[in-house]
Amino acid sequence: MCEECGYRAAKKSILSRHMRIHTGEKPYKCHQCDYSAAWKYALDLHLIKHTGEKPYMCGECGYRTAVRSNLSRHMRIHTREKPHKCNQCDYSSAQKSDLDKHLAKHSGEKPYICEECGYRTAKKSHLSQQMRTHTGEKPYKCDQCDYSAARKSHLNDHLTKHSGEKPYIGEKAYMCGGCGYKTARKSDLSQHMRTHTGEKPYKCEECGYRSAQKANLSQHMKTHTGEKPYKCD
Repeated sequence: MCEECGYRAAKKSILSRHMRIHTGEKPYKCHQCDYSAAWKYALDLHLIKHTGEKPYMCGECGYRTAVRSNLSRHMRIHTREKPHKCNQCDYSSAQKSDLDKHLAKHSGEKPYICEECGYRTAKKSHLSQQMRTHTGEKPYKCDQCDYSAARKSHLNDHLTKHSGEKPYIGEKAYMCGGCGYKTARKSDLSQHMRTHTGEKPYKCEECGYRSAQKANLSQHMKTHTGEKPYKCD
């Protein structure tokens, strides 16, 4: 038994591996960079980043991944399997993370709060994204020009300008687990999800109006500025 947290294991070797959570020991070292890991499987996953190997491929659309479990999750887009069930209503989802977000609707719990504007959310990652609207941080950098973005999805859209690639033409690979809405762009799905979560990250500093879409906030701001850009010929 672990003296730190009470974890029990049937084998001493398993307990030894568990103890690294508390000791911080990372005996598995990458020979190509400074990365180290507490468990060998974590190092194996890391090494794939250096080789670029993605052996697992979807037979439906050609999606490739380095991790087998990622392929299993991806396949649910095609099979529409939704194994994660809500125990309070009929909702089900393909991804556990989507179920966790849904359950927050029942509990109403939104523990993460923005100190700048009072925005609250059930997910820490949403708060991190929201904070970038205040800090101006754009951590996602294009390696081909000076462009940077606050969200990875925006960078992915930008990169297609360099590659000329037009992914998912005629195919809508991103699907909402809540209502079945499909889109070819991940960023569009992110915006759509706000209709379910109620998230309104764009706030008017004049009157407190909030919007799920930046374009709607821009339209709203004209009520304060008096701007009337459209003129009759």
